[in-house]
Amino acid sequence: MERLGTGIGWRPEMADAVEHLPGIDWVEAVAENLCPGHLPESLLRLRERGVTVIPHGVSLGLGGADRPDEGRLTALAERAEALGSPLVTEHIAFVRAGGPLTASPLLEAGHLLPVPRTRDALDVLCENIRIAQDALPVPLAVENIAALLAWPGEELSEGQFLYELADRTGVRLLIDVANLHTNHVNRGEDPAKALAELPVEAIAYVHVAGGVERDGVWHDSHAHPVPAPVLGILTDLASRVSPPGVLLERDDNFPEAAELERELTSIRGALDSGRARSAGEARRTAAATPAAAPRAPAAARQRLALAETALLSALVAGTPVPEGFDRVRLGVQARALGAKRADVVAKVAPELPEILGDAYRPAFLAYTHRHPMTSGYRRDALDFAGQLLLSGGPENAEVRRELREWWLERSGPAPRSTRPAVRLARATRRVLLRR
Repeated sequence: MERLGTGIGWRPEMADAVEHLPGIDWVEAVAENLCPGHLPESLLRLRERGVTVIPHGVSLGLGGADRPDEGRLTALAERAEALGSPLVTEHIAFVRAGGPLTASPLLEAGHLLPVPRTRDALDVLCENIRIAQDALPVPLAVENIAALLAWPGEELSEGQFLYELADRTGVRLLIDVANLHTNHVNRGEDPAKALAELPVEAIAYVHVAGGVERDGVWHDSHAHPVPAPVLGILTDLASRVSPPGVLLERDDNFPEAAELERELTSIRGALDSGRARSAGEARRTAAATPAAAPRAPAAARQRLALAETALLSALVAGTPVPEGFDRVRLGVQARALGAKRADVVAKVAPELPEILGDAYRPAFLAYTHRHPMTSGYRRDALDFAGQLLLSGGPENAEVRRELREWWLERSGPAPRSTRPAVRLARATRRVLLRR
């Protein structure tokens, strides 16, 4: 397996700092934020220096009941080829549910949600991963995710689930030690047990990130320094296997370069401690050969579809909580999803908080309670503005006019003309319609 070394998540907000950090062998970039024909200059400069760039997908939903979307797979393949990447990565998660399998509206989570660790879910995930592997020009690695809630009636532990997944498909694993810590706090799962059950020979690389605990719940924020328990899990992992690569993730509250350097130094120290602990021990085993397996039964896909749709609907549409779920934790997750929608929409459509000011966030959160997301965040921004206007808001006439102009500019098939004659005609039409 290719040795990657020490890496950091590339984000536009800290692109300059990443370029000047010493000892960076590779970076990871969110695939959906890249355009193959217009790659950021910063990434191009890094590539010219010999820094490996790996696209990290967040929207495939390999753990969903539906087969992977061909368009999304093609887009991920294009990014891998444009970057000359040795592999691509995605998540063991579902991000949407509903649709034809359940004869219900398609719902988008806007977030990575955990799949149930059941035989049905494993069968579906294995087939979806094979489909993805066949469509991609380079190997695929999949990441374990953090979760605020647990599925009732699970049949496998996290380590067992990942072991069988790798054994049956040959897929590589992206192990996020911060997510193991999150699941320890939120779900009472033992990180050491998960590491002991993992097929460590399948690890492609490792993620390390920070988070924050609020009211007994660990939030995998990627906006805080890496805590000691996460570094401890990394040390435990490094005592079992020498990971081909380790990467620091930071997605918000971006620090100065000096703090990033300190974080990377702590990560290297944790790896050294793990290697020292395992000195002389031969823990690595032979790589597994993927086992031939039949396609996931249609009944398994339908059962998984119904289960995931019921959960997602409860989270984003206010339908009853499915039996067996922790209602309090489900409420925490629902509020977290709404908050994330508000934050991401504010980034993809920064004009909205500028136009609405302090009223933006409460108005958007009220909107999320009644309107589940059915498409991407840009569509969500337009739908929010349209619903706010339809409901008679905002009260301030000037703000309402500005919001209406913004919505009209972006909701049509083409940008509205700025020619003086056309603008005058529009203004005249508005005056006549008011009479």
